[in-house]
Amino acid sequence: MTAHTVSGTAEYLALVRRRRLYGAILVALFFVLFASGFTVAEDRNAGGFLDGLHRIFDFPKEIFSEAFTNWQNLPRLFVAAIPSLIETLNIAAIATLFGAIFGMALAFLSTRGLALWPRLTSVFRRIMDTMRAVPEIVIALVLIFLLGVGPVPAMIAIAFHTAGALGKLFSEAAENVDLKPVEGLASVGGNWFQRIWFGVMPQVAPNWSSYALLRFEINIRASAILGFVGAGGLGYDLKTALQWGQGKYDQVVAIFAILFLTIMIVDHLSDRARQRLVKGGVQA
Repeated sequence: MTAHTVSGTAEYLALVRRRRLYGAILVALFFVLFASGFTVAEDRNAGGFLDGLHRIFDFPKEIFSEAFTNWQNLPRLFVAAIPSLIETLNIAAIATLFGAIFGMALAFLSTRGLALWPRLTSVFRRIMDTMRAVPEIVIALVLIFLLGVGPVPAMIAIAFHTAGALGKLFSEAAENVDLKPVEGLASVGGNWFQRIWFGVMPQVAPNWSSYALLRFEINIRASAILGFVGAGGLGYDLKTALQWGQGKYDQVVAIFAILFLTIMIVDHLSDRARQRLVKGGVQA
């Protein structure tokens, strides 16, 4: 074994030891922060978490026992929840569509080597960071104060956050494209739009479509959650049923069930679609 090989092995082992040390320090730091955060939360809580831990299943038990008693009402409640389900899906679909469109624009304006204004690339990247940093529920609360309750504030809030999230993913995909078609179009006088449309879009379209479908699944859940703050859809019906308490728990179970089935079906269909888009085949 040569001296160069011995030196390289020693450097590699030293690097591995450093990484393990840094990893151990990060894990220890995480547990320290977790323990201190739990202690602070326990002190500020109205009741002790550990003292009430044995009652954690009391409320779900009450809900499901009432739903089991009134099981004959569930089919009717399923049908009654369909209009709200359609509203929730519409919010998610429109928000995903507009978010994807604005995300595409932000991606092309922030992708190194493809940006229309290269000096402003970092500016558009910070804009996307800001859009991702603000939670949908905060935007929805502000818009509900300005516009009133309804699906429009939820759609705008989800689209705003979606544009920042998809813009980041779209930009990373665009940075990995083969630039030879772009250079070829530029050599024959193609403008920026033509280079993007004919040189970049065919390469990124499958991955971008996959990301958009995945985001649609996330937005269904987000639109249901925003219903709790008055944004309409299944979330609003669920909040109302929970506020009524006993006597409405069968409706709570029906809404949970139809939401779960919807997310499961959409997840299955979008997964198959993503497989076809990215790999050209259907997952078995």
